[in-house]
Amino acid sequence: MVAVEMEAAFDGGSSIPPDAKKILHDLASSWGDVQDSKAIGVIPLKGAMTNEVYQVYWPSSNHRAPQRKVLLRVYGEGVDVFFDRKDEIRTFEFMSRQGQGPQLLGFFHNGRVEEFINARTLSAADLRDPEISALIAVKLKEFHDLDMPGQKDILIWRRLRSWLQSAKRLASPEETTEFFLDQLEDEISHLEMELELTGGDQKVGFCHNDLQYGNLMMDEETRLVTIIDYEYASYNPIAYDLANHFCEMAADYHTETPHVLDFTKYPDLEERRRFAQAYLSPAGEELGGVDLDRLVEDVEKYTLASHLLWGLWGIISKHVNDIDFDYGEYARQRFRQYWARKPALLGSQPRGSFQ
Repeated sequence: MVAVEMEAAFDGGSSIPPDAKKILHDLASSWGDVQDSKAIGVIPLKGAMTNEVYQVYWPSSNHRAPQRKVLLRVYGEGVDVFFDRKDEIRTFEFMSRQGQGPQLLGFFHNGRVEEFINARTLSAADLRDPEISALIAVKLKEFHDLDMPGQKDILIWRRLRSWLQSAKRLASPEETTEFFLDQLEDEISHLEMELELTGGDQKVGFCHNDLQYGNLMMDEETRLVTIIDYEYASYNPIAYDLANHFCEMAADYHTETPHVLDFTKYPDLEERRRFAQAYLSPAGEELGGVDLDRLVEDVEKYTLASHLLWGLWGIISKHVNDIDFDYGEYARQRFRQYWARKPALLGSQPRGSFQ
C-alpha cells in the first residue's frame, strides 16, 4: 500500500543506500544534461505504508531544460512475509515492457529506482468521482486482460492461508482470541467453497489486489490513468479485484487518523453498477443485464475475502512494521466488517460475536 504526497526537500545524500547512490550516479552520468551527477536533491514522498519513497532530482546543465528526476523506493523491513520481491520485480519489468507503468531504471538490495511519472496521485475523493471512476474501470479491465507470463493459478486462497499462519505465529494469545485466529482456517475453507459454488464460471485475470487511491495516477491533460505498485499482483477472480477496490473507498490515508475506515463511503448499488458497466463495456454500449448483475453480485461476496486478507495484513504488520499506523485497529475494523456482512452475503450466521 502506498499513497504519495510531497514533503519539504532536504539533502538526502546520507539517507540513500550506497548501492542506490551508484545507480543514481550512473543514470545521471549517462544523460549528459545533468550539471553534476553527484549533486542530488531529495524530496520525501509522504504516506507510504510499507516503503520509504523519494523523488530524486539533479540540477540541469541547461537552464531551459527541465530537471531530471526519478523515483527512489526503499523497501520496508519485515514485509517480505507478504510477497516475493523477485516476483514483484518480474511483474514490474513486464509492466514496463507493456507500457503499463513506470520504467524500471535499476534495482538494489533493498529497493529500486523507477521512472518518475508526471501525473498526480489520486485522492480518496477521486474514487467517488463518476468520470474518474469510469476511467479507473476501463484501465482495470485492460490490466486484467494482460497475459502475464508464468502460472495463472488463483492465489487468493493460498495467500489467505499463508498470511493466517504468519499471523498466528506473530500474534499474542490475546490477539489470537480477539481475532478468532484459530477459527479462521475453517472460515477460509468455507468462504472458498461458497464463492466457488455460487460463482460458477468466474473470469480470472491478472489482478492488482491493492487498488487503493495511492496506487492510481492520472495525467490531468490526457486523463490517462496509470496503475502503479505491483507487490501484491497475481492471478485471481476479477470480482475479487473489484471488491477490494470498492472496500478501499472507505479509506483515507491522508487524515490525522489514517487507519480509520468509514464504511458509509462504500459505494452504493448504483455506483457499483456504474463501475461494472464501465468495466464490462469500455466503448459504452449497453450490456445484457445478466452479465452485469452477476458481476455486481460476485463482487459483493468477494468483499469478505478482502476483509479477511487485510485484517490478517494488519495483524502481521503490527508486529513487523514500525511505520506510525495503528495496524491493530485497522485489522479490527476489517474483521468487524467480515463478521457483520457475512450473514447477509452468504446467508450464514457468524461463528463469533466480534466486537
